[in-house]
Amino acid sequence: MAEDDDHEAARARDAERLRQLEAKLGNKVVREAGSRGEEHFSQANMAWRMVTELVAGLGIGFGIGFGLDTLFGTTPLLMVVFVLLGLAAGIKTMMRTAKEIGKEPGHAGDDEGK
Repeated sequence: MAEDDDHEAARARDAERLRQLEAKLGNKVVREAGSRGEEHFSQANMAWRMVTELVAGLGIGFGIGFGLDTLFGTTPLLMVVFVLLGLAAGIKTMMRTAKEIGKEPGHAGDDEGK
C-alpha cells in the first residue's frame, strides 16, 4: 500500500511539473510568433521608407532642375544636374536608413556624431 501511495505522489508531482513546462512553452511560442510578424512588418516598412526617400530625392531634384531650366532657358542642362544631385541625396539618405536598421535596439545614440 505504501508503494502505491509513493507511486501516486510521484505521478502527481510529474504531472504538475509537466503542466508547468507546457505553460512555459506555450507562452514562449506565442511570444515568438508575434515577434516574427512584427519583424517582417518592420522590415517591409523600412524597405518602403528607403524607396520613398530615393524617389523623393529624384523628384525634388527634377523639380528644381526643371524650374531653373525654365527660368534661365537652359533646357536640359540644369535638370540633368539636379536629378543627379537628387539621386545622390536619395542614396545618402537610404544609406543612413540602412545604418539605422543595422543598429541594435537600445543603442540609438552610440554614433550620432559620426
